[in-house]
Amino acid sequence: MSPLPRRGIASLTVSLLCGLAATPAVAAPASAPAHATPTRTTSTSPAYAIPAATTSALPTRADPAQPTSAAPAPATPRHATTPVLPPPPLPADRTGDHLTLVVHGAGPGRDGVRQLFCHPEGGDHLDPVAACRVLDENTRWGQDTFAPVPPDSICTLIDGGPATAHVTGHWAGRPVDADFSRRNGCEIARWDRLVPFLPGAGAQKSR
Repeated sequence: MSPLPRRGIASLTVSLLCGLAATPAVAAPASAPAHATPTRTTSTSPAYAIPAATTSALPTRADPAQPTSAAPAPATPRHATTPVLPPPPLPADRTGDHLTLVVHGAGPGRDGVRQLFCHPEGGDHLDPVAACRVLDENTRWGQDTFAPVPPDSICTLIDGGPATAHVTGHWAGRPVDADFSRRNGCEIARWDRLVPFLPGAGAQKSR
């Protein structure tokens, strides 16, 4: 084989270079080779999507740095009514021993309605100090100061006059509802024992 002349070698070289430039490049495979190591990616998004309509109903965590407003007061039901408060307490000198005395038939200056307060003394009684003192003297523990005459008592038939008295109220922690008269010796003694809380036999001027 005879060697090619230099001009022919140069032409052949130029032709080969032109052919390589005209040949289209081979595109790289779209997928990685089977032996390639997969790359792990870290995603901060949740694994599932939450619909936009649902996210508005989800509770949010309060930021401790932000001030929180007080929760609104619960609405009062329409059927609820305002509680009725008890009346204010009476003054200290009007919560203990209080008696109402109603006297009939005892005469001018003694008949009428009287109020008596004790500990301390007060009211429109003709002599509240003496009335409270005689009531205290006739008060015994466990006994009724205004107890009626026992039904089996033997009493003298003495008529002490038409005077009657009715006493109501509270005394020594007990309710009082008692009647007095002067129709016999026992009733007269019971009446006189509580004078001057009950009017005496002599006439008294009203204040």
